[in-house]
Amino acid sequence: MATDIYSSPLSERYASKEMQYIFSQDMKFKTWRKLWIALAETEKELGLTDAQGNPRITDEQLDELRAHVDDINYDVAKAREKEVRHDVMSHVYAYGKQCPNAAGIIHLGATSCYVGDNTDVILMREGLELVRKKLVNVIDELASFATRYKDLPTLAFTHFQPAQPTTVGKRATLWIQELLMDLEDVEYVLGSLKLLGSKGTTGTQASFLELFDGDKEKCIEADKMIAKKMGFEACFAVSGQTYSRKLDTRVVNVLAGIAASAHKFSNDIRLLQHLKEIEEPFEKSQIGSSAMAYKRNPMRSERIASLSRYVMIDALNPAITSATQWFERTLDDSANKRLSVAEAFLATDGILDLYMNVVDGLVVYEKVITKHLMAELPFMATENIMMDAVKAGGDRQVLHEKIRELSMKAGTNVKERGLDNNLLELIAEDDDFPMTLDELKASMNPARYVGRAPSQVEEFIVGVVRPVLEKNKDLLGLTAEINV
Repeated sequence: MATDIYSSPLSERYASKEMQYIFSQDMKFKTWRKLWIALAETEKELGLTDAQGNPRITDEQLDELRAHVDDINYDVAKAREKEVRHDVMSHVYAYGKQCPNAAGIIHLGATSCYVGDNTDVILMREGLELVRKKLVNVIDELASFATRYKDLPTLAFTHFQPAQPTTVGKRATLWIQELLMDLEDVEYVLGSLKLLGSKGTTGTQASFLELFDGDKEKCIEADKMIAKKMGFEACFAVSGQTYSRKLDTRVVNVLAGIAASAHKFSNDIRLLQHLKEIEEPFEKSQIGSSAMAYKRNPMRSERIASLSRYVMIDALNPAITSATQWFERTLDDSANKRLSVAEAFLATDGILDLYMNVVDGLVVYEKVITKHLMAELPFMATENIMMDAVKAGGDRQVLHEKIRELSMKAGTNVKERGLDNNLLELIAEDDDFPMTLDELKASMNPARYVGRAPSQVEEFIVGVVRPVLEKNKDLLGLTAEINV
């Protein structure tokens, strides 16, 4: 690794090798060559001839191209690009040096976007497939967590103020539900991806119409054949020189949605870790702070939040690029696209690896959770207590006012005097409530106050999550490695 030049943290610290390869130079230029082969095969199969009526492309030429699809002579391409300042023509030249018999048919009839744009769509498809795989595995991990803790009552919060109890497992279903929405978006975009195809310099296929002697049906068929050879259902029906940059917007918006879901999860874990109820994994020799040796900082969740913000903001790049394209094409998209799309995938990949790692190692402190809940439960149980007193003959309005007064008094004891919550004792001492302190304490079973949370978890996992996991069972079994 070179230490005297800038190196992207996305490569060095966050993204997996698999995602890095998808957006590597090797993947890009090998795909260019596969596209050139697909174009030449298509032209041959459609009967392209020279001026004398002889086949323009031979099997020997195709064999020569196929023989050198992977052994890219980067040095030749790089030297040529210094001369001509054009990356595509530099690689056409380099490929031709390796395939002298086929040099004249490489890129025949095509413009640069034939390899550039079609490759971009292919890379985005590969990236989305890997994202999909990791999403499914995060959902699987969370489903196991939710099931394990579906019955564990915990203090719920609205406005980060204590609210009616829920369960730890029910809270996890909220994280899962957002990821399922993201998975639906990924699958929709994957299912709707189309190649640019062979559209020519302004999208009119004029060069191909010329090659095929005015046979428009062969131009139409060429797009279909190229799409099939590259594993796609279709090409865009119309385009300028490029595919609509709105496609990049659609793809990166899906990644930004995943980032938003992950950020929400990471916020919740960081708050829970502050409460000492749930902690992310903390390794034996991990250092939480350079100054405070006792600290166990939620560093991985913080990293999820940090990378997620990057992806969410990065989604503006394709949107603005799409909005500012002129007519059939301008080149002000290129430099931005090289950065924004690839880095959105690399960062999202890192986010999902971290998400998987955190969920896999979550530590739940059940006694702390119960302690916090029990400190607030008397306030939340007052409606039940009041109803029991009404059944015993009490006046509902009188009892409501008494509960309000006693709750305010207990709240003052907790907040201003630092005492424990003594609401139950105050109620037991009041003659309008026909319950002893022991009876009141016996009613403080947290499971009474979580509503349908446990059954909601079970219904959700069995009825919603399991069918998704079963459908994607071939993707399961992934474990995440994080570099730092």
